[in-house]
Amino acid sequence: MKMIASFTVDHDKLEPGVYVSRTDGDAITYDLRMKKPNAGSYISPKSIHTIEHLFATYVRNSKYSDDVIYAGPMGCRTGFYLIMRDSVSKDELIELLREAFEFTANFEGEIPGSKKQECGNYLEHDLEAAKADAREYCKVLKNVTADSMMYNK
Repeated sequence: MKMIASFTVDHDKLEPGVYVSRTDGDAITYDLRMKKPNAGSYISPKSIHTIEHLFATYVRNSKYSDDVIYAGPMGCRTGFYLIMRDSVSKDELIELLREAFEFTANFEGEIPGSKKQECGNYLEHDLEAAKADAREYCKVLKNVTADSMMYNK
């Protein structure tokens, strides 16, 4: 089988950040790397699940809601995928990510979609861990620019 594009990136060289993974027509896949791959520190399953609920809810309720195609976690637990229409500029995307992760880092209350009737694994949430992981990523997002979003293969 043909190797998929994301497996051709040298994960040993990756640092936390935001990267353009691929472009398919008007859809751009962004890799939101919260953790350095293969470094021994990963987002816990409960934290990543909670971040998914908060992050996806935020971006799907933002002014860019019609441009969001997909927002979800990476199986390796180092971050998230965000697929957006290309009508959202990289600078607008960076601002959206900063807002979304600030929202997550400061969230108080009931996690959206976390009731048994709403979630397939409603007991697997950890708001405090999610907030801590989001705060850490907010520091990374301060240094992200449109020019820093390309993978160095």
